[in-house]
Amino acid sequence: MTRTPLADVACSIARATDLFGDAWTALILRDVISGVTRFDDIARDLGISRKILSARLTRLVEEGILQRERYRERPPRDDYRITVKGADLFPVLLSLMSWGDKWCAGPAGPPARIRHLGCGNDTTAVTTCAHCGDALTVDNTLQLPGPGGRIGPGTRVLGPLIASRAGAGGP
Repeated sequence: MTRTPLADVACSIARATDLFGDAWTALILRDVISGVTRFDDIARDLGISRKILSARLTRLVEEGILQRERYRERPPRDDYRITVKGADLFPVLLSLMSWGDKWCAGPAGPPARIRHLGCGNDTTAVTTCAHCGDALTVDNTLQLPGPGGRIGPGTRVLGPLIASRAGAGGP
């Protein structure tokens, strides 16, 4: 089955999902961030085919999310390291993990914990307002039109709905 490309949809969620929207990509990033950085180790950890892993790693490098660092010349072998752009995906992974821990963990509980080194406590992802610090929820937020918004594939219904809120910006 061929995937429909989403990179041209006027929606940041669609564009990010175009790159990040398959399970292998998220799991590869999870592994690299957690310290599993070599091709063979990632392949063994995930049980992923070498062809699929190679394609995902190539795309992540091309997109500037991972970078290769050569650790052996003969035969050539690389480590994969997270870039600044890739590190910005960490909150996304934490949010997925937090949701999965709440709704999918099973009776034994979450399979892993996140320790905040600054305070020494285990923690979970929390999405808050960058201005006042309040938690962001479905009920206390509103999507408004942005400068890059347009109506087209992927936003034929949503685009006009968001555009109709142009005067609803609040205080």
